[in-house]
Amino acid sequence: MRTVFFGTPAIAVPALRALAETTELVGVVCQPDRPAGRGLALREPPVKIAARELGLDAHQPVKVKTGNLHEWLAERRADVALVLAYGRILPRAVLDAPRRGCMNLHASLLPHYRGAAPINWAIVHGETETGICLMQMDEGLDSGPVYSMRRLAISAEETAGELAERLAALAALVVREDLPRAVSGELPAAAQDESQASWAPLITPEHTRVDWGKSATEIVNLVRGMAPRPGAHTGVRGKKLRLHRIRRAEEGVEGPPGTVHISDRRAVLVQAGIGTVEILRAQLEGRKALDAADLVNGRALKDDDLLETPA
Repeated sequence: MRTVFFGTPAIAVPALRALAETTELVGVVCQPDRPAGRGLALREPPVKIAARELGLDAHQPVKVKTGNLHEWLAERRADVALVLAYGRILPRAVLDAPRRGCMNLHASLLPHYRGAAPINWAIVHGETETGICLMQMDEGLDSGPVYSMRRLAISAEETAGELAERLAALAALVVREDLPRAVSGELPAAAQDESQASWAPLITPEHTRVDWGKSATEIVNLVRGMAPRPGAHTGVRGKKLRLHRIRRAEEGVEGPPGTVHISDRRAVLVQAGIGTVEILRAQLEGRKALDAADLVNGRALKDDDLLETPA
């Protein structure tokens, strides 16, 4: 089976390696190198680095809809193109270039959480289960028929980054066990129930702001779902405070939502709309990330601070 792989971030690398081990991998496509870090030096995507380790050059088209990607793909004479977190919408000409079209590994239980950030939004919304779906791609947004659905439980304290690592391993299993059967026609595809569709939109800065008027559970889920990137944030005394790790607390705090209380054991407690949260690790603007005791010792957070809630 001749295959081409489309992917960009680290979550796609295990599936890429599994594809290289089980098929004749004849091409790898990822997004262009991007400026990153304080110096804004160009950084290679993880899939490009992994492709080089496999002895393959990564194709990095700048334009997907108006370029010659479909011609490049047709030249590879691939049986199928497999996509995982490529980050671009593929036009019809590209979808039709391989013999069996393009198949996608989507990190949700479709039709739930279609879109760009299914892992993050599943945690933010308090889901206890997610998974990987192998689906046939069409011109819609994650709307094609599904060949297989592998489920995975979400643990109560798991962050989006931790869950992504486990889903990446599950995606590699799907490549080994389900993809060959789907391409051969042995595994039938089932249409999605459009009435059950839900969405996982691209995350914007507004999505990452903590609203202290919400419940402690909702706030904890937001921080988990945005960790480690892009990170949930609040404000204190005019500066941004990025929350890396928090949990629900049993002890209450007097005052309106957002009120900080430093307990006798140097724990940082914050009143929510319903319940209380404990900040375990956070990062004040312009400083490094610190555990709670160091935040208190450095006066980054003080008793009776009022953390800012969006208007």
